[in-house]
Amino acid sequence: MTELILSVLLGIMVLLWSADRFVEASASAARHFGMPPLLIGMIVVGFGTSAPEMAVSTMAATAGNTAIGLGNAYGSNIANIALVLGLAALIRPITVQSGVLRKELPFLMAATALAAYQVWDGQLTRLEALVLLVAFTAILGWSVFVGLRHRSDAFAGDM
Repeated sequence: MTELILSVLLGIMVLLWSADRFVEASASAARHFGMPPLLIGMIVVGFGTSAPEMAVSTMAATAGNTAIGLGNAYGSNIANIALVLGLAALIRPITVQSGVLRKELPFLMAATALAAYQVWDGQLTRLEALVLLVAFTAILGWSVFVGLRHRSDAFAGDM
């Protein structure tokens, strides 16, 4: 039992260390490429932290356990918004530029509403999945375009 507890504690320590390195590398990439930190956070950090969720959902769907994939996606979003954002704001208050609210929040709400509408009938078809992927690609493309067009943002001082 002691070995299990030590393994978990060691795993948490390695996770914290690697998360710190990942954030530092992401901030460094933002500075190097002259990109806004918010954009780097949305793309690099977003993809990096979502990779395990994508793997779990893919493996679950492959094994025929599609409900696990759906629960993983919704649970992850709830945890990210309520738990992760809440804990981060407890440590240091998060300043949000009004432009971020005007530009990004509608996308978040629209994507959530679209996904909720699509699963309302109890299933997510391949066509609906394709619609979600097209919407994701469009939002990501728009975010990159706007982020590169306006290379500075209110978060640049936070790095």
